[in-house]
Amino acid sequence: MSVLVVIPARYASSRYPGKPLVELRGAGGGKKPLIRRSWEAAMAVSGVDRVVVATDDARIRDAAEGFGAEVVMTSPDCANGTERCAEAAATLDWAGLVVNLQGDAPLTPPWFVEALVARLAADDSIGMATPVLRCDAEALNGFLEDRRQGRVGGTTAVFAQDRRALYFSKEVIPYTGKAYGPGDEVPVFHHVGVYAYRPAALAAYTRWPPGPLETLEGLEQLRFLENGAPVLCVEVEARGRAFWELNNPEDVPRIEAKLVEMGVE
Repeated sequence: MSVLVVIPARYASSRYPGKPLVELRGAGGGKKPLIRRSWEAAMAVSGVDRVVVATDDARIRDAAEGFGAEVVMTSPDCANGTERCAEAAATLDWAGLVVNLQGDAPLTPPWFVEALVARLAADDSIGMATPVLRCDAEALNGFLEDRRQGRVGGTTAVFAQDRRALYFSKEVIPYTGKAYGPGDEVPVFHHVGVYAYRPAALAAYTRWPPGPLETLEGLEQLRFLENGAPVLCVEVEARGRAFWELNNPEDVPRIEAKLVEMGVE
């Protein structure tokens, strides 16, 4: 099936207004806005037929078109990235797979997305899939410190033996009550904010109202679980690559340091 990558981006983030246009310094000292770095991450994925930025904001549209991205304007009433992806796909009359690569995840490795697409292509009974990454001790300790400081850090996921999601949370789940050191296997999985949908699953999502869990956690994927729609968790490997989303202003130097470490201009 053909593959469309949509990068949803909105200016009016409650936690970090204007986040898509925040400048991030790379290895050579030059700066690029977050939306461009996320677009470049999407362009690095193999097997993709089209990449678009979906936004309701003229400032983001102008910035994205300025560096050569295709832009689809969407309604300001979209509650989250999945709704924005659905509207963009409908506008484009897209009949293939749709990937939601969120605009705050410029460190997303291409193989994360490729793994989702391959999993959906191999089993047409799967309507929606998302990647999970086993935490190492450093990542887990970072999440726990974020919570101690009252910051929202990464999202964690728990899933059944068949890899179908049981729950996603901005709290660190499952609770373990123990410390982990370098080399220890950590039983906590970081949910990577990328989604791949079949058109029918994406269309169904827009017909459901937000439920209480989605509203409380602020996690769009919980709408699938609250309506009995399975979400497949696809475990991916970091391959030595750090992965962080840009959730708070405090994340900017952390991501810039990783860009420098990776040699990304």
